[in-house]
Amino acid sequence: MGAFEIIVISIGLAMDAFAVSICKGLSMSRIKLKNVLTIGAYFGIFQAVMPIIGYYLGRTFSVFVEAIDHWIVFILLLIIGTNMIVDALKNDETEDYKTDMKTMIVLALATSIDALAVGITFAFFETNIIFSAVIIGIITSALSVIGVNIGNKFGDKFDEKAKILGGIILILIGIKILLEHLGILVTLI
Repeated sequence: MGAFEIIVISIGLAMDAFAVSICKGLSMSRIKLKNVLTIGAYFGIFQAVMPIIGYYLGRTFSVFVEAIDHWIVFILLLIIGTNMIVDALKNDETEDYKTDMKTMIVLALATSIDALAVGITFAFFETNIIFSAVIIGIITSALSVIGVNIGNKFGDKFDEKAKILGGIILILIGIKILLEHLGILVTLI
Protein backbone atom coordinates (compact mmCIF):
# COMPACT_ATOMS: atom_id res chain seq x y z
CA MET A 1 0.00 0.00 0.00
CA GLY A 2 1.49 3.34 -1.05
CA ALA A 3 1.77 6.66 0.73
CA PHE A 4 -1.10 8.15 -1.28
CA GLU A 5 -3.46 5.36 -0.21
CA ILE A 6 -2.32 5.71 3.42
CA ILE A 7 -3.08 9.45 3.31
CA VAL A 8 -6.51 8.87 1.76
CA ILE A 9 -7.30 6.16 4.34
CA SER A 10 -6.09 8.50 7.09
CA ILE A 11 -8.46 11.23 5.92
CA GLY A 12 -11.34 8.74 5.78
CA LEU A 13 -10.56 7.44 9.27
CA ALA A 14 -10.28 10.96 10.64
CA MET A 15 -13.80 11.95 9.58
CA ASP A 16 -15.47 10.59 12.73
CA ALA A 17 -13.03 12.48 14.94
CA PHE A 18 -13.41 15.55 12.70
CA ALA A 19 -17.20 15.41 13.04
CA VAL A 20 -17.02 15.00 16.83
CA SER A 21 -14.52 17.87 16.96
CA ILE A 22 -16.98 20.08 15.06
CA CYS A 23 -19.57 19.23 17.72
CA LYS A 24 -17.05 20.05 20.43
CA GLY A 25 -16.44 23.42 18.79
CA LEU A 26 -20.17 24.05 18.62
CA SER A 27 -20.48 23.55 22.36
CA MET A 28 -17.75 26.04 23.23
CA SER A 29 -18.80 29.65 23.41
CA ARG A 30 -15.13 30.58 23.33
CA ILE A 31 -12.48 28.03 22.44
CA LYS A 32 -9.30 27.75 24.47
CA LEU A 33 -6.00 26.56 23.00
CA LYS A 34 -5.64 23.98 25.78
CA ASN A 35 -9.00 22.40 24.93
CA VAL A 36 -8.32 22.40 21.20
CA LEU A 37 -4.92 20.74 21.67
CA THR A 38 -6.39 18.23 24.13
CA ILE A 39 -9.05 17.18 21.63
CA GLY A 40 -6.49 16.90 18.82
CA ALA A 41 -4.09 14.89 20.99
CA TYR A 42 -6.66 12.38 22.21
CA PHE A 43 -8.10 11.70 18.78
CA GLY A 44 -4.69 11.62 17.09
CA ILE A 45 -3.08 9.27 19.62
CA PHE A 46 -5.97 6.82 19.66
CA GLN A 47 -6.21 6.81 15.86
CA ALA A 48 -2.46 6.09 15.68
CA VAL A 49 -2.41 3.30 18.30
CA MET A 50 -5.48 1.37 17.16
CA PRO A 51 -4.15 0.42 13.69
CA ILE A 52 -0.97 -0.90 15.32
CA ILE A 53 -3.05 -3.14 17.59
CA GLY A 54 -5.15 -4.25 14.61
CA TYR A 55 -2.04 -4.86 12.53
CA TYR A 56 -0.54 -7.25 15.06
CA LEU A 57 -3.86 -9.04 15.48
CA GLY A 58 -4.06 -9.39 11.70
CA ARG A 59 -0.44 -10.62 11.42
CA THR A 60 -1.14 -13.29 14.01
CA PHE A 61 -4.00 -14.71 11.97
CA SER A 62 -2.79 -13.88 8.43
CA VAL A 63 -1.61 -17.42 7.70
CA PHE A 64 -5.20 -18.60 7.92
CA VAL A 65 -6.71 -15.94 5.67
CA GLU A 66 -4.14 -15.04 2.96
CA ALA A 67 -6.23 -16.58 0.18
CA ILE A 68 -9.23 -14.40 1.01
CA ASP A 69 -7.54 -11.31 2.46
CA HIS A 70 -8.81 -8.97 -0.28
CA TRP A 71 -12.38 -10.03 0.48
CA ILE A 72 -11.82 -9.44 4.20
CA VAL A 73 -10.40 -5.98 3.51
CA PHE A 74 -13.30 -5.14 1.21
CA ILE A 75 -15.93 -6.37 3.70
CA LEU A 76 -14.32 -4.58 6.67
CA LEU A 77 -14.02 -1.27 4.81
CA LEU A 78 -17.54 -1.66 3.42
CA ILE A 79 -18.94 -2.26 6.92
CA ILE A 80 -16.94 0.58 8.47
CA GLY A 81 -17.84 3.01 5.68
CA THR A 82 -21.50 2.03 5.72
CA ASN A 83 -21.67 2.42 9.50
CA MET A 84 -20.16 5.89 9.23
CA ILE A 85 -22.76 6.89 6.63
CA VAL A 86 -25.66 5.38 8.63
CA ASP A 87 -24.48 7.10 11.83
CA ALA A 88 -24.33 10.41 9.98
CA LEU A 89 -27.83 9.99 8.59
CA LYS A 90 -29.23 9.10 12.04
CA ASN A 91 -28.15 12.57 13.20
CA ASP A 92 -27.83 11.36 16.81
CA GLU A 93 -26.88 14.33 18.95
CA THR A 94 -26.43 12.64 22.32
CA GLU A 95 -22.72 13.38 22.60
CA ASP A 96 -21.20 14.95 25.69
CA TYR A 97 -19.13 18.07 24.96
CA LYS A 98 -16.76 17.99 27.93
CA THR A 99 -13.01 17.72 27.42
CA ASP A 100 -12.12 15.94 30.66
CA MET A 101 -10.03 12.76 30.48
CA LYS A 102 -12.89 10.29 30.94
CA THR A 103 -15.04 11.90 28.25
CA MET A 104 -12.18 12.23 25.80
CA ILE A 105 -11.04 8.62 26.25
CA VAL A 106 -14.55 7.36 25.55
CA LEU A 107 -14.92 9.58 22.47
CA ALA A 108 -11.42 8.80 21.18
CA LEU A 109 -11.97 5.08 21.62
CA ALA A 110 -15.38 5.20 19.94
CA THR A 111 -14.05 7.13 16.95
CA SER A 112 -10.97 4.89 16.55
CA ILE A 113 -12.58 1.44 16.44
CA ASP A 114 -12.61 1.65 12.65
CA ALA A 115 -8.85 2.33 12.77
CA LEU A 116 -8.42 -1.00 14.57
CA ALA A 117 -10.21 -2.76 11.71
CA VAL A 118 -8.13 -0.90 9.14
CA GLY A 119 -5.00 -1.98 11.01
CA ILE A 120 -6.10 -5.58 10.55
CA THR A 121 -6.36 -4.97 6.81
CA PHE A 122 -2.86 -3.45 6.78
CA ALA A 123 -1.50 -6.78 8.02
CA PHE A 124 -2.43 -8.37 4.69
CA PHE A 125 -0.31 -5.94 2.68
CA GLU A 126 3.31 -4.86 2.67
CA THR A 127 2.46 -1.86 4.81
CA ASN A 128 4.87 -0.07 7.12
CA ILE A 129 2.57 0.06 10.15
CA ILE A 130 4.60 2.62 12.10
CA PHE A 131 4.69 5.05 9.15
CA SER A 132 0.98 4.45 8.54
CA ALA A 133 0.08 4.94 12.21
CA VAL A 134 2.07 8.18 12.43
CA ILE A 135 0.37 9.55 9.29
CA ILE A 136 -3.07 8.51 10.57
CA GLY A 137 -2.37 10.13 13.95
CA ILE A 138 -1.05 13.38 12.50
CA ILE A 139 -3.89 13.77 10.01
CA THR A 140 -6.52 12.93 12.63
CA SER A 141 -5.01 15.34 15.12
CA ALA A 142 -4.80 18.15 12.55
CA LEU A 143 -8.36 17.59 11.29
CA SER A 144 -9.64 17.46 14.87
CA VAL A 145 -8.08 20.84 15.65
CA ILE A 146 -9.53 22.22 12.41
CA GLY A 147 -12.91 20.65 13.27
CA VAL A 148 -13.10 22.37 16.66
CA ASN A 149 -12.42 25.71 15.00
CA ILE A 150 -14.91 25.09 12.19
CA GLY A 151 -17.58 24.00 14.66
CA ASN A 152 -17.00 27.07 16.76
CA LYS A 153 -17.19 29.42 13.77
CA PHE A 154 -19.69 27.87 11.36
CA GLY A 155 -22.09 25.68 13.28
CA ASP A 156 -23.12 22.13 12.59
CA LYS A 157 -23.48 22.27 8.80
CA PHE A 158 -20.53 19.93 8.19
CA ASP A 159 -21.01 17.21 10.84
CA GLU A 160 -23.05 14.72 8.82
CA LYS A 161 -21.30 15.58 5.55
CA ALA A 162 -17.87 14.83 7.05
CA LYS A 163 -18.99 11.40 8.28
CA ILE A 164 -20.65 10.59 4.96
CA LEU A 165 -17.53 11.63 3.03
CA GLY A 166 -15.33 9.50 5.30
CA GLY A 167 -17.62 6.50 4.81
CA ILE A 168 -17.65 6.90 1.05
CA ILE A 169 -13.84 7.17 0.95
CA LEU A 170 -13.43 3.94 2.94
CA ILE A 171 -15.95 2.07 0.76
CA LEU A 172 -14.23 3.24 -2.44
CA ILE A 173 -10.83 2.15 -1.14
CA GLY A 174 -12.30 -1.27 -0.28
CA ILE A 175 -13.75 -1.60 -3.79
CA LYS A 176 -10.42 -0.54 -5.33
CA ILE A 177 -8.47 -3.12 -3.31
CA LEU A 178 -10.93 -5.88 -4.21
CA LEU A 179 -10.86 -5.04 -7.91
CA GLU A 180 -7.05 -4.92 -7.91
CA HIS A 181 -6.77 -8.34 -6.28
CA LEU A 182 -9.30 -9.81 -8.67
CA GLY A 183 -7.26 -8.44 -11.59
CA ILE A 184 -10.07 -6.18 -12.78
CA LEU A 185 -8.29 -2.93 -11.94
CA VAL A 186 -4.64 -2.14 -12.51
CA THR A 187 -2.97 0.03 -9.88
CA LEU A 188 -1.93 3.35 -11.40
CA ILE A 189 -0.89 5.07 -8.19
